[in-house]
Amino acid sequence: MSIPLPQGARYQAWTRKEPVGVVAGIVPWNFPLMIGMWKVMPALAAGCSIVIKPSETTPLTMLRVAELASEAGIPDGVFNVVTGSGAVCGAALTSHPHVAKISFTGSTATGKGIARTAADHLTRVTLETGR
Repeated sequence: MSIPLPQGARYQAWTRKEPVGVVAGIVPWNFPLMIGMWKVMPALAAGCSIVIKPSETTPLTMLRVAELASEAGIPDGVFNVVTGSGAVCGAALTSHPHVAKISFTGSTATGKGIARTAADHLTRVTLETGR
C-alpha cells in the first residue's frame, strides 16, 4: 500500500513489489496441510522460492504436496521440502545465509531460538508460537 503525499512534498514514498528471496517455512505436527499451505501459498504468490520443513512426525503431507506441485508444473527448486529433526534441519534452515525470510509455527521456546538466530543474521521472521 502506498501513502499519497501532498503535491510538492519534499519526500517521495512508493511501494516496491518484489520477492524477498528464499523463504524457510517450519511447520508443526498439528494441521500440517493447512499450516503448511499458509506458508507456501503467500511465498509462491510473492514470487519467492520456499523450503518447507515439516515436523519429523508428519512429513508425508508436505512431501505429497510437493509431488502435486511438481505435477502441476511448479519448476524444480521453487517448492522444496526438507525432512528431519528441528535440531538439525531447522537449525540449518534458520541460519542459512541465503534464507531471506523465516516463517515458523511451533513452541515458544523454539520460536525464541529462531528469533535470536534471525536477529544475528538480520533475517525477516514471522513467529506463531504457543505454549
